[in-house]
Amino acid sequence: MSLRLPTASVVALLGPAPVRAAVCAALDEDSARCAGGHARLGVTRVAAAPTDSLSARLDALRAAAAPVVLVERVTDGLAAGERRTALSELRALAAAGCTVVVDDADPVAVLAVADSALRVSADGTVVLEGMPDADALAPLLA
Repeated sequence: MSLRLPTASVVALLGPAPVRAAVCAALDEDSARCAGGHARLGVTRVAAAPTDSLSARLDALRAAAAPVVLVERVTDGLAAGERRTALSELRALAAAGCTVVVDDADPVAVLAVADSALRVSADGTVVLEGMPDADALAPLLA
């Protein structure tokens, strides 16, 4: 299956945890290509264990300078404030031009920094959905 992800963005994986993990594991580092389909893109995986410190996670994210960054479990075991800090680093990666695909134990928290969501279901359906623009939603809150 071919999948076109938006560049310079954070993409949250949504769906049942085992399916998200399987999709992230199946993403092949050797198959990422530019939009034209010709040039190979570099891919880096960043994974965190629940016992990893916040600074170790931030260091790993900051070292991930590839065009595509696959992030797994970056907030596992962190307190709320630390999770926000780790998630804000995902935005920094996207701002630097990376496409950041995130499978996290708390996918709803990832939505706070995501530009789009890759919704996966147990039956194999995969749908890329855009996130609403926060500025466009402001009039609804007034």
